Amino acid sequence: MSEMTHEGAHGAVHGDDHGHDDHSHASPGFYWMIGGILAVLTAVEVALFYMKPPLEQPLLLILSAVKFVLVVGYFMHLKFDSRVFTGVFMAGFVLAMFMVSALVVLYHFLPPMQVPAVG
Repeated sequence: MSEMTHEGAHGAVHGDDHGHDDHSHASPGFYWMIGGILAVLTAVEVALFYMKPPLEQPLLLILSAVKFVLVVGYFMHLKFDSRVFTGVFMAGFVLAMFMVSALVVLYHFLPPMQVPAVG
């Protein structure tokens, strides 16, 4: 019998000790490109803040969501990890987007409540 563990056998079958391909991570140039995209998106967010377009909050929310996906997916290597981690991050992401969207609607699109005067 061999003394190789299941993990060791799995790694031997796939050519490494961790079960990952050598091609699963991107090149440094790719990360620079993602960084450039993030910089451009940030510049667009700053411009939107100062320009005050009619749909400023939803546009900023969408841009923030795109930046979240890029940072978590590539710089935190979620794209190359287990789907379980993707589910955990996406659950938090969806909850945060729901809460922020609800607050934007409550504070910017609904009329203020009239509180009756006491006395």
